[in-house]
Amino acid sequence: MRNMARFLLRRLVFVCFLIIGISFLVFMISHLVPSDPIASNMSPHAMSDPEAVAAYRARWGLDKPLMQQYFIYLGNLLRGDLGVSIRTGNPVLSDLKQFFPATLELSIVAMIIAILFGITFGVLSAVYRNKSVDYAVRTISISGVSIPNFWFALVMLLLFYSKWHLFPGGGRINSRMTAPTGGTGLYVLDGILQGDWALVNDALSHLILPAIVLGFFTMGLISRQTRSNLLEVTSLDYIRTAKAKGLSRGRIIMRHALGNALIPVITVMGMGFSNLLGGMVFVEKIFSWPGIGQYAYLSATTLDFPAICGVSLLIAMVNVILNLLIDILYGVIDPRVRYS
Repeated sequence: MRNMARFLLRRLVFVCFLIIGISFLVFMISHLVPSDPIASNMSPHAMSDPEAVAAYRARWGLDKPLMQQYFIYLGNLLRGDLGVSIRTGNPVLSDLKQFFPATLELSIVAMIIAILFGITFGVLSAVYRNKSVDYAVRTISISGVSIPNFWFALVMLLLFYSKWHLFPGGGRINSRMTAPTGGTGLYVLDGILQGDWALVNDALSHLILPAIVLGFFTMGLISRQTRSNLLEVTSLDYIRTAKAKGLSRGRIIMRHALGNALIPVITVMGMGFSNLLGGMVFVEKIFSWPGIGQYAYLSATTLDFPAICGVSLLIAMVNVILNLLIDILYGVIDPRVRYS
């Protein structure tokens, strides 16, 4: 426990410096882009008024030197203030609280799909190595890491929405339904907590297609990694000993081999979840999903500096938390792992 406490303390100190470094890089890069946020956010008529332009610059601090702007931003950041969005006029923290739950819910469902099918396919591929099942699974896995998600999203919409009418086309819930308020922002969870099963069914039906599209890539990574690790583990001496004792293949795989094979897969899962959160722009746009991807896209196109920095810091914090959880899971799954 003492080693774990020291480990967590070091990681927290590291996180503080990491966030400051990321805030500096994102702030400088976004402000050094050769474009003018005033032209992106003001009308041509307002741009023709020098007083209006000067007032706009003063309002958003654009009339100050760049380093002074950053230190003002950093001071506000240390107080928990991410600034005000130039595009929406709302505090960036409020915008993130509004849009992030939609992305988080979609990422969680996509990750569940990726893990369930990725591990299952990986085990089947390793058990039936060089057989028809293995070839089929490897084809699916390679397709998952090769097909662009925006193209896959369009195909899924064409087949399951436009042609077969099995799933809704976009949005989080049907327009005739009322979105839950005052809950977690995760519609499925809120529906379960409120006992509104119509909301749960509708939210899940809207989640399936975008979650499959997002999870397909990560599923391919998990499947390939699981297959490779399981084949390596099953060639070790203790597995051959288990076979010599007459244990069934299923018992050997599930009780002795799979646990050790999954340790490197945890890293792939964490990376996959990070990719889901950071690479949703196209999928959210295609499925009209009101999440952080669309918010980031609109912020970037309008040079909304506070929002761009806010989204970047949020994604960075999520990645840091995921990496910390992965390190802790290593110790849970493998007792040989020690924190020092």
